[in-house]
Amino acid sequence: MPSDVQIGDVVQMRKVHPCGSDQWRVYRIGADIGIQCLGCQRRVLLPRRQFEKAVKKWLHKAAPRDGKDQGAP
Repeated sequence: MPSDVQIGDVVQMRKVHPCGSDQWRVYRIGADIGIQCLGCQRRVLLPRRQFEKAVKKWLHKAAPRDGKDQGAP
């Protein structure tokens, strides 16, 4: 499991959400990882350790952020 979680990553979780979807998009990174269900748009905060155990596989990695402003010359 990659430990470099980025905003925009899409992951498949081990347990299915009550709405029937098991795919989630990362929207927040910190001590807690914020994920949003792609089925019903519900948002959940998980401690990083719990998130890493709950992920079954990475479906889509977001483009790496380099910290530079894309619009600046």
